[in-house]
Amino acid sequence: MDLQSGHPYSLIRNGLPYNYPWLEQDLRTHVAVIGGGISGALTAYALTNAGIPCVVADARSIGLGSTAASSSLLQYEIDTPLSVLRDKVGTYHANRAYELSVAAIHELEQICKALHFPHFERKHSLYLASYLKDVKKLSEELEARRELGLKMEWWDAAKVKAKMGFDAPAAIYSHTAAQTDAYLLTHALHQHNIKHGAQVFDRTAVVDIDFRPRSVVLKTSQGHQVTARYLVIATGYEVLQYIKTPLLKLTSTYVIASEPNHAEEQWYQDCLIWETKFPYLYMRTTSDHRIMVGGRDEPFYNPGRRDKLIHQKAKALEKDLQKKFPELRFHPEFKWTGTFGATEDGLPFIGAFAPMPHTFFALGFGGNGITFSQTAANIITDLIQGKKNPDATIFSFNRKIHF
Repeated sequence: MDLQSGHPYSLIRNGLPYNYPWLEQDLRTHVAVIGGGISGALTAYALTNAGIPCVVADARSIGLGSTAASSSLLQYEIDTPLSVLRDKVGTYHANRAYELSVAAIHELEQICKALHFPHFERKHSLYLASYLKDVKKLSEELEARRELGLKMEWWDAAKVKAKMGFDAPAAIYSHTAAQTDAYLLTHALHQHNIKHGAQVFDRTAVVDIDFRPRSVVLKTSQGHQVTARYLVIATGYEVLQYIKTPLLKLTSTYVIASEPNHAEEQWYQDCLIWETKFPYLYMRTTSDHRIMVGGRDEPFYNPGRRDKLIHQKAKALEKDLQKKFPELRFHPEFKWTGTFGATEDGLPFIGAFAPMPHTFFALGFGGNGITFSQTAANIITDLIQGKKNPDATIFSFNRKIHF
């Protein structure tokens, strides 16, 4: 599947930082992971740290799928607001999903420290009411989050204007958020894992899976086999080749990044910015003083049609930024598009899928793919070790969703 095109900022800036071999022989391991992007890398990290041998195989060069196109915002806010999610999946599961997302940000920070990975920054996050009619819903969301003890502030229109300089009816200013570089983090994780015994292969497409009574055998396009006790599929939006049941709606999103602007702050505390309307606009800054703006999503997956819109969408995103910050110096340098998927309730699918024995899925869909991937890594590592993880039911394929 063609998941991204254009000139993703991190890929252009960092190129291919490491080379990985393709599989040239038959192997046996305890866990095979299909997918070497951020989801597969985090899962392999958790497995490796638990002392579980694993092999990672990716059909592309490492990181060149959705990971390269990620804008790398780390927020506990799920695309479905907590107050709405409670009605869809129940109060306990909704609350717990948000708590796990908060925990994932803290865990990712600790992982980055352990790896001596410099591209992790703690941030605050501004969630804007796009329209006056959204204020009531935003107020309900504030109360729902406060029940979880989350640290936030309510900004009325006057405070938004005073702090940010633009008009918005209201906003929630959250104190828990971060940003990273998903593409570089993926490589850093793989390098750590390799040093601790994991094996990572790219340009190694799995073309067939043979499920046996106590093992899974993967057959590659080069004619080699990987035999494993367990299989983890972390292929993200390409999972539709393994599961034919409709799980998600594919969407194309667009992002632009500016030339460096060496102002001390682009806006108030360089917080992450997003909003209530859907599709929403989102903004962040980078460590080298660029501004990244994304959104203008289109609800389809058609690479040709998606790619033809890059220039048009880039201009629209630039205008979106200028409406909020007309005095801001912004000269776009990078523009790209990527495909992502959204589920009905905004939650990922994590865990076993009955028709595929000895197999677990790590599918961090939606705008929280990185934090969901960290949650998936924890749950799947527990399940492979034979431990019960009570959070697995929240993200299971059998969960009930109320429409």
